[in-house]
Amino acid sequence: MTLVKFNPNNNQKNSFLPGFNDVFDSIFNDTFFSDRLVSRVPAANISESQDHYHIELAAPGLTKEDFKLSLERNVMSIAVEQSSKNDAQERNFNKREFSYNSFVRSFTLPESADQNGIEAKYENGVLCINIPKREDAKIQTRQIEIK
Repeated sequence: MTLVKFNPNNNQKNSFLPGFNDVFDSIFNDTFFSDRLVSRVPAANISESQDHYHIELAAPGLTKEDFKLSLERNVMSIAVEQSSKNDAQERNFNKREFSYNSFVRSFTLPESADQNGIEAKYENGVLCINIPKREDAKIQTRQIEIK
């Protein structure tokens, strides 16, 4: 038996079969299909301070050994390859949303970035990457005299 969602408030005056479109809406709006259409990569925050660029990647449940950072020309890639662990206590999940088996995020660094001074740390589920700016690219402020 198949359950089909029906919305009587949906006014479809131009449709030949009013219930026909509801069938497709219920299929494609189902979480089974929408979960597989969404890419599973962690969200990133990118910010800039006076002398650094900052990238924060939200990836809870991983360890620092899971990450692999690489730099090729001006593209920095963050990759995670995590093997699935089979616990002795196997559970049957009804829905499982927080699992990263593998992903790659790439960021193009600006020319003003100093690629030799990049530092990264993983703390509390967030990978923080600090990219220093070159000396000539740092924001300089000065007071201008008005005449």
